[in-house]
Parts: sequence; structure tokens; C-alpha cells
Amino acid sequence: MATKLSQEELLAQFETLTLIELSEFVKAFEEKFDVTAAAAVAAAPAGPAAAAEAVEEQDEFDVILTGAGEKKIQVIKVVRELTSLGLKEAKDLVDGAPKPVLEKVTKEAAEKAAESLKAAGAGVEVK
Repeated sequence: MATKLSQEELLAQFETLTLIELSEFVKAFEEKFDVTAAAAVAAAPAGPAAAAEAVEEQDEFDVILTGAGEKKIQVIKVVRELTSLGLKEAKDLVDGAPKPVLEKVTKEAAEKAAESLKAAGAGVEVK
């Protein structure tokens, strides 16, 4: 009989997967259990005051690579460090700019990632 893994053990196993492998796993999981792994979408608040309030409270940021610059290899190395993507995936991301490198990260993490990418010569935007 198979041993049941704890949440920590499962998370440790998922940490070793590449994004592509994890994506394939999610698809297989959805098919096997007939579920969708989509995040729930909350209703947007109405009115301009509510929209302004939502902007002020933003706590998740996206780091978007807008261009590789002249030091493409250095940018690919930084992308790999930030995302743990494989070489091919990181190269494809850099070649396909503008593309998000990190999504829904804290302000500090977004600023640090943007600084690293800029130091490597990339064009970066934080949203």
C-alpha cells in the first residue's frame, strides 16, 4: 500500500518540478478529478472611489520583461535565477519579450527582481 504524503512532502516534490512539468501535472489532475484549478474571481467594487482604493491597497505586483537589451545571455541567467526555469524556457521568455517574469509577488520581491534584471541590461516594467 502506498504511503500517504504530508502537505510539506508534496510541496517539496512540487518545488523540484519545472513550470512546464507542473503545468502538465495540473492538467492531468484536472482531467483525473474533473476539476478546474482556476482562481476564484471576486466581483469588482463599483465606482471610482472604490477603484482608487483598490489601487492604493495593491500588494501583488507583476515584473514584466520589456526587452533583453544588448546582454541577452546575462538577462537569461537572471531570469533563470528568479524563476528556476530551464535554459530553453528562460531563453524563450527573453526572446518573446514583453512577457511577465514574475507574477503576483510582493512589492519588495518585484523591486529586487526588476533591479537584478536592469543590472543585467534588460528593460523592465513593474505593474
